[in-house]
Amino acid sequence: MATDTVEALIEGGKATAAPPLGPSLGPMGVNIGQVISKINEKTASFKGMQVPVKIIIDKETKEFNIEIGTPPASALIKKEAGLEKGSGNPLADKVADLRIENIIKIAKMKESNIMGKTLKEKVKEVMGTCNSMGVMIEGVSGRDAIKLVNEGKFDKEIREEKTELTAEELKQMEEERRKLAEEIEKRKAEFEALAKKIIAENAGKERSFIKAKMIEAGLPDKLIKELLPVEGAAGATGASGAEKKEGKAEEAKKEPEKKTDKKEAKK
Repeated sequence: MATDTVEALIEGGKATAAPPLGPSLGPMGVNIGQVISKINEKTASFKGMQVPVKIIIDKETKEFNIEIGTPPASALIKKEAGLEKGSGNPLADKVADLRIENIIKIAKMKESNIMGKTLKEKVKEVMGTCNSMGVMIEGVSGRDAIKLVNEGKFDKEIREEKTELTAEELKQMEEERRKLAEEIEKRKAEFEALAKKIIAENAGKERSFIKAKMIEAGLPDKLIKELLPVEGAAGATGASGAEKKEGKAEEAKKEPEKKTDKKEAKK
């Protein structure tokens, strides 16, 4: 059977006849409306995520088969956790706390795309991704959750392939996510206040000295980069390197004028 294949990345449940699908399907002679409808039906559960889609078309009969890939594990984790993005500082800032059921669900969705041979191994792989995103599982880090899996902590849930949560459990997850977000904001405000205090207390000192003090205080690298003064003399001059260069250029322009004035005076 001779076939043509069209591949595209579309938003779950929102495929249209516009590019990239429409122009690619047009020359194939298939019913584009039917193809789009079938894709949206199959990708409805991936709303808000980019999904790889493959349309295989029989050149003679124009019949088609649609194969749906799955978004990256990180995208599925964000969806389950109700997040827009993972943590910018996963070791210190935890942004969500998933249940083992969420992890099993993601592992099953990614079943053919991750390396593990058993569901248990796939669960641990998903937990590893959670760890790098600052997403906890059952109140512990992804790394510690993997240890619990190795100890048999979640054997029953994994064996039963449990993926559903009660309304109460979903509510608890949302409350925990909100609580974690508030804690991050509070900690960020405390870090900013401490950073500004260090900068003020060491005004006029070398930039490297101030940076060392901020590191010693345990401030996050990202915050240090944002708040560390451009010049070593913090607050002393307030001039950046670019401003200093401009100032020297202006002085150079004025020099000839001064020399001209001296000659005029001699005359």
